[in-house]
Amino acid sequence: MGMIFKRMREHFQLKETIVTIVADNEFYIQKAKESIRYNRSVLENFIAHDPFFRTTLEPYDCPENAPEVILRMVHAANAMGIGPMSAVAGTIASMALEAMVDLGATYAIVDNGGDIALINDRPVIIGVYAGTSPVKDLAFRLPCHNHITGICTSSGTVGPSISFGMADAAIVFSDDVSLADAAATALGNATHIGKNAVEKAFDVIKPVHSIKGAMVIQGEYIGMWGHIPEMIRAVVNYDCITKG
Repeated sequence: MGMIFKRMREHFQLKETIVTIVADNEFYIQKAKESIRYNRSVLENFIAHDPFFRTTLEPYDCPENAPEVILRMVHAANAMGIGPMSAVAGTIASMALEAMVDLGATYAIVDNGGDIALINDRPVIIGVYAGTSPVKDLAFRLPCHNHITGICTSSGTVGPSISFGMADAAIVFSDDVSLADAAATALGNATHIGKNAVEKAFDVIKPVHSIKGAMVIQGEYIGMWGHIPEMIRAVVNYDCITKG
């Protein structure tokens, strides 16, 4: 007899943070929400004392005794040569997922506006949203992971985040979710118009060995680099996308 899983999904918003949390147990979801509340509070307090942290687009010189959420954001963003807020969503998602895993979760997803941290003891399908691009109904089929991994997306045409590029979607895969978030921003920033420009954009992430792979969608162009999960055609329910 096969196991039956009762999967739970909850949409949760705290100020600018808009997440979808998926788990097998309501208890795990509550822990993820506690983590998000705590780390947002820590972040807000840090910014209150140093507003430059929120606005700089350059690498940030961080005090060694800074809180964990700040250290992770800075480490990831500095690796990509950009400002620390580029890693905020992935870091919040990753720390929320870790709170669930610490309690025993083996299947859990935190989607923070397209920056996704997950652990999955069964395969999972993640749909791709690329705004007005004609690339539709594309998804990744992720094999089982017994460790936390990340899929993060940046866009110059979708959502409120700052991007200086022209990517409809810049997607990065890494087990370091904070790094995946910052790298997706850097990749999106580097994407200009045209097939050759899409291919050249990957130069910004190639030196960073913790990145497994990446994809850029711009209009009808799809560029890929490194190791990408299996891609499939799937009917993506765009109402389920965590927009933020």
